[in-house]
Amino acid sequence: MITAASLRTALPLCKEPDKWANALNPAMCKFGIDTPARIASFLAQTGYESGQYNILIENLTYKTAVRLTKIWPKRFPTEQSATPYVNDEEKLANFVYANRIGNGDINSGDGYRYRGRGIIQITGKSNYADIGKMLGVDLVNNPDLILTPDLAAMGAAYFWQGHGLNALADDMTDDKDLEDFTTITKKINGGTAGLTQRLALFKTIEETLIA
Repeated sequence: MITAASLRTALPLCKEPDKWANALNPAMCKFGIDTPARIASFLAQTGYESGQYNILIENLTYKTAVRLTKIWPKRFPTEQSATPYVNDEEKLANFVYANRIGNGDINSGDGYRYRGRGIIQITGKSNYADIGKMLGVDLVNNPDLILTPDLAAMGAAYFWQGHGLNALADDMTDDKDLEDFTTITKKINGGTAGLTQRLALFKTIEETLIA
């Protein structure tokens, strides 16, 4: 479906295109990511989330309180409330991811333990448990297993199909208001961070991989 050469052209920052092409193809095939629109959307979104398949674990080290108020405005309504979490990714993760997505409270450590990993940034204990069951590995006790290309690709494709993203990709043709692509982004990211960059990747991939 895709080759290392075409992946290198579309995502020039990818350091190991051969390895990723080998991992992505069977994963996309298994979960129905098999049309030009679906492939371009999937690669654009996962490529953005993972820094073009180079960064497979979430970086939660923020240098300023101002930035935290922009990323999590509901969690940090003021700079003062955000200041204790500057440059402390473990404390931040345990706070912002507490009591949701299957995680326990702040003191459980689940927020940091189950922070974003893989090429679609799987987050939360319940997602790790679900994807681990599908993959046949214990991601709850060994969350770093999702950092290997094969498991990262398969887990991302499973998440993609399970959240109805193939159907959204199918509906995206000539969508001037970007409604469907924006919805895909929200289902993955929880917001619209990087929407412009994601769309730019989509257009590049559509031209170089799918043409």
